[in-house]
Amino acid sequence: MDDDSYRTIARESQIETKVKGSRFIGETRLVSDPEDALARLAEIRKREYSATHHCWAYRTGTEDPVAFKYSDDGEPSGTAGKPIFDVIAGDSLTNCLVVVTRYFGGTKLGTGGLVRAYSDAARRVIDVSGVKTRHHKVRYILEMDFTYYNPVQQLLNKLEADIDDSQFTDRVALYVAIRRSRAETLERDYVETTQGKASITRTEADGTD
Repeated sequence: MDDDSYRTIARESQIETKVKGSRFIGETRLVSDPEDALARLAEIRKREYSATHHCWAYRTGTEDPVAFKYSDDGEPSGTAGKPIFDVIAGDSLTNCLVVVTRYFGGTKLGTGGLVRAYSDAARRVIDVSGVKTRHHKVRYILEMDFTYYNPVQQLLNKLEADIDDSQFTDRVALYVAIRRSRAETLERDYVETTQGKASITRTEADGTD
């Protein structure tokens, strides 16, 4: 994968499975950092307040080092949080929280059964959520005479840059977002296309798509 790309869930989802009478509710959340992940976890805990366990794992950050954490929440050590995290990490996902809530059904599942149940719930809810590749973006303001408007548009189309906004007065101003890996190419080709007679300003509002 390119160095400006990362994978995360496409949408937040919820599933439910049953194993020997126990209910397992798997949920995904898009999160931006550890604090966000714990806040979203607290919301689920509050809603499912009568559940036996809320086991979870998150992974956040789009460049090394990423942050991650997981919890068995009272289940035997290594039987819940780590299996959930392994599913997240195995799909190379980040900015993602997975919570599996258990309502105990009266029959103990054993360590192997618990690992399978929590892994299965995490796997199913991530499959339902889907996976999306996102990109780091660099943003610019391009200002030029109308003479260069069409050739610059062609350049932006070729580089698959997004025009977030445009202003037309006696000159043209384009507010552009482009994948970070293509930013240097844009800067070079823009100068060539406009023969050095237009301005390009990188803004501080970089981000992701």
